[in-house]
Amino acid sequence: MSAVGDILLASDVRPFAVAAAIMVALGGIELLSTMIGLSISELIGKDFAVEAESHNALSGLFLWINAGRLPLLILIILVLGIFSIGGFLLQGVAHAVGTAIPVSIAALAAAAVSVPLVRTASRGLARMIPRDESYAVDDNDFVGKVATVAVGPLDQGLPGRVRLKDVFGNWHTVSARASRESEALPVGASVLLVDRDARCFIAIAAPADLIQQQQSSNRA
Repeated sequence: MSAVGDILLASDVRPFAVAAAIMVALGGIELLSTMIGLSISELIGKDFAVEAESHNALSGLFLWINAGRLPLLILIILVLGIFSIGGFLLQGVAHAVGTAIPVSIAALAAAAVSVPLVRTASRGLARMIPRDESYAVDDNDFVGKVATVAVGPLDQGLPGRVRLKDVFGNWHTVSARASRESEALPVGASVLLVDRDARCFIAIAAPADLIQQQQSSNRA
């Protein structure tokens, strides 16, 4: 363990160790917040998308690496992960041949290599990860839609999470809780989003005819 610790704390890999530590911390925060029905990436993603619409070199880079197509926090974690892995590999190869790369040069090289890798990886993740918010669909459009409980059960306490498809065929995961008149709605149950308050959507058990319509739509 001491040898591993010495490697991680070595000055020539310190930026990559710090990036890895931040990545783990952000991942843990997102996991814990999602378990209590409040996704950090959902809170900050929409504001970032608005900023990314401005036309400058930085926003152009963000759009090029697919910012806005997946949650911002996930993108940050991806960038940190690829940067830290690239840096460790670069210095590892250098050490294997009996040399060392100055940390500033190694960091610049790892950052340069990370950009195209982030673009490729983020494109793949965007196809697999349901986005918490859509910037082409207003949140109010989800009211009246049938969703499936993903994190629950839904009751009158802390919000859970439900998945649903928008009119463009994109999947979304949003916060929801059961209405005051509804019984607890278990994971996997089909629910109807009937309203929204300041915190989340309000759900009830979906009528059978709406469930059939949803199943037919998903098969189409």
